[in-house]
Amino acid sequence: MPVPIRNRQKSMPSETGKPWQSMQRYFFSSARKNMSEALTCGVHHVGLAVPDLDAAMAFFCDTLGWKEVGRNDNYPSGFVTDGSTTLTLWRVADPATAIAFDRRANIGLHHLALAVPDEAALFALFDKVSRHPGVTIEFPPGPVRPGMDRKHFICAMPGGLRLEFTPRT
Repeated sequence: MPVPIRNRQKSMPSETGKPWQSMQRYFFSSARKNMSEALTCGVHHVGLAVPDLDAAMAFFCDTLGWKEVGRNDNYPSGFVTDGSTTLTLWRVADPATAIAFDRRANIGLHHLALAVPDEAALFALFDKVSRHPGVTIEFPPGPVRPGMDRKHFICAMPGGLRLEFTPRT
């Protein structure tokens, strides 16, 4: 049974009018800093299932500059971090029969959004990511929404997981 969301209006802005502008104000304002009711304090790590552990590790470490912080070959998994976020990458039991996630039909992780320092870093990263073997670019850097200055791009990393990159500032 779903747990009801308690007192949503206190922590999220009104969704009347233009929801993306309202959400942008929430995510990039001081409103988030005043969430005294939250019982959590951020993401500890995110676990992702991948068909090829070595390809996923190479993408994060070689292309994005992350560091490998652990590996368990008995339970095929690897652990990577950028110093702020940690990912656990698990190889699925049988990559040949694994079913790719359909973001429009399945419940689960739609995409993982990773921050870059600024717009210049976004364009430099796009150049590097777009040349990595097995990466599919969904769209190049462009406005998050029409009329917005903030830019982002989305790609599928080797193995098909969708990643979004967007400047923190």
